[in-house]
Amino acid sequence: MLVTGGAGFIGTHLARMLLEAGHGVRVLDALLDAAHGASAPAPPTAGVEFVHGDVRDPATVEAALRGVDAVCHQAAMVGAGKDFGDAPDYVECNDLGSAVLLSAMARQRVRTLVLAGSMVVYGEGRYACARHGTVRPGPRQIEDLTAGRFEPACPRCASALTPELVSEDAPPDPRTVYAATKIAQEYLAACWARDSGGRVIALRYHNVYGPGMPCDTPYAGVASLFRSALARGEPPRVFEDGGQRRDFIHVQDIAAANLAALTGLDGLLPPGTLRAYNVGSGTPHTVGEMATALASSGGPQPTITGEYRLGDVRHITACSARLRAELGWLPQVSFAEGMREFADAPLRESTARMPAE
Repeated sequence: MLVTGGAGFIGTHLARMLLEAGHGVRVLDALLDAAHGASAPAPPTAGVEFVHGDVRDPATVEAALRGVDAVCHQAAMVGAGKDFGDAPDYVECNDLGSAVLLSAMARQRVRTLVLAGSMVVYGEGRYACARHGTVRPGPRQIEDLTAGRFEPACPRCASALTPELVSEDAPPDPRTVYAATKIAQEYLAACWARDSGGRVIALRYHNVYGPGMPCDTPYAGVASLFRSALARGEPPRVFEDGGQRRDFIHVQDIAAANLAALTGLDGLLPPGTLRAYNVGSGTPHTVGEMATALASSGGPQPTITGEYRLGDVRHITACSARLRAELGWLPQVSFAEGMREFADAPLRESTARMPAE
């Protein structure tokens, strides 16, 4: 079993779980400073074979794949980044890296792939209008956000909308560079599957959190940014009014979903196909609720800033019923339990620090 990005946040938990389940595990990781810090250690899990190299390098990937029968592809540049200037790096890391990996898998006849996807491919998500039923609002406008009107309106009648859960069959609507690269990864993997007779399960992760997240970096998730602030004795800075709905899911449940995909894939997918699965807890919470839960361990209470980022969506929560029904996966870590643990959990040092406020 090859885990790309296996020394990273999710990859470390996944490699350990695969090993405990009896799989032979090889990790390929470049140990980039942005995720690991300047003095990045080798993976801490005993019994894991480690290959230090970049998924964008064909020779390294060819060597890492020898003797492997399946790949969990976690290696990626994540998060919203700093600005559009990050676009070439996102495309190179995520899409070129995936293309190099898939090309090598085709040559070496490795036919099983579990791909780390993301719910960001859905964009603003699914909404219901009392008059027009299910609608998909367009991007939010600067003038509305500046005025504090954060909720999207019906694109047909401008009425208030009710956010709903998104299914895997919803059309993609990526609204950031990162989101565009994640759906491109799925398209590349689907092409590889058809051409090679391979099978792909794309796991569209929700907002993952837990021990070992990188700290103080613009490429981390919001949970890590809040924890980093609290570790500095500062209040978490919550954008908009804190009412944005997300589904926060513990990294151990994400690792378990990957294991379920690997063990259930054989009897589920015919050769040449890709199937996507949402991976969420099923219990949405607001960003403000998450910040308050982390601060409840004794840190300063969150600050609601009213600030915004134009590419952010208001609500995105997806239905994970398909994963539960077809692969038997169930999340084990509740929001309350996970946030209590994460409030005191160690973070991974990073050299890509956020600028001081």
